Amino acid sequence: MSGGNAGEANERNGGNAGEGSGGYGGNGIEVEGLVREFKKGPRAVDGIDLRVKPGEIYGFLGPNGAGKSTTVHMLTTLLPPTAGTARVAGHDIIKEGPAVRDAIGVALQEAALDPFLTAHEHMRLQAGMHGIPKAEARRRGERLIERVGLSEAADRKVGGYSGGMKRRLDLALALVHEPRILFLDEPTTGLDVQSRTALWDEVGRLASSHGVTVFLTTQYLEEADALADRVGIIDDGRIVAEGTPDVLKAEIGRPTVEAAPAEADALERMGAVLERFGQRSPAPQGSAAVRLDAGTGELAEVVRALDAAKIRVANLEIHAPTLDDVFLAKTGKHLEGSADSAAPPTGELEALPA
Repeated sequence: MSGGNAGEANERNGGNAGEGSGGYGGNGIEVEGLVREFKKGPRAVDGIDLRVKPGEIYGFLGPNGAGKSTTVHMLTTLLPPTAGTARVAGHDIIKEGPAVRDAIGVALQEAALDPFLTAHEHMRLQAGMHGIPKAEARRRGERLIERVGLSEAADRKVGGYSGGMKRRLDLALALVHEPRILFLDEPTTGLDVQSRTALWDEVGRLASSHGVTVFLTTQYLEEADALADRVGIIDDGRIVAEGTPDVLKAEIGRPTVEAAPAEADALERMGAVLERFGQRSPAPQGSAAVRLDAGTGELAEVVRALDAAKIRVANLEIHAPTLDDVFLAKTGKHLEGSADSAAPPTGELEALPA
């Protein structure tokens, strides 16, 4: 959404979110029983329901192949659903495709950029495709390029851009027509920490300052935790949990206590003592951990029990529940992005049918 007119644009484009189907007209998303089956393959999306409120950042969290990108392709009219319904910005994705596309901005995993064009040329081309007058297109293009931090590189060919610069340009292109809803599919996959943080800041500002609704697919736990007002966790094509990050973590509830003995031969005895207070959990080598049955209130009792068993403690830590704990509890497995956020995994690739 462009600079100073962003608030006016949101109101002009249907910012009265109370109107429309179920109060989610204007710039909300409603999905009921959405299914997508590929030929000779499993159901990539298996009857999902979800609601995204106007102005909300909704994090769609799941591993590769869970159905995240397929869902985005359907909601952005790039792929027809096999069954079910969805309304985006108050418009049916099947019957009112052009109206949906007018209301949304989309930045998919692979930026569709021409390596021989500059950022300025990309902005003019994108604006022209939306029928934006030249003077207005130039004004919006300059403001968006400045906003995503590409002013100094705006006249360089995109082929020489880094991955982070391409992602930021792709975001600017998705905003040139001042969309009410922004779809970001794995927007920070492959980016360094600095580029990811810059993009997070911009996405958060779009929602908080300009009322843009953001549908964000990710497999990074910290990304969902930092950005999303609510999170939907999808696995094998089905939504297995949904809520605010804090509520989801509170459902798991119990923190984990992790301890390492001063003497290695005391590890087994330490584990036995800890198991009095909760269920054994994975722990680093040389340590033992349990998920506390009664929460942090038991920590003092744990310390006293270890002391009574004459086990000297080299290190003791308490870990609050995380979204990875939620994902593990709901699916029985860890999310790829939880293992090493500094080395982002490859984005989900789901081929569109010919």
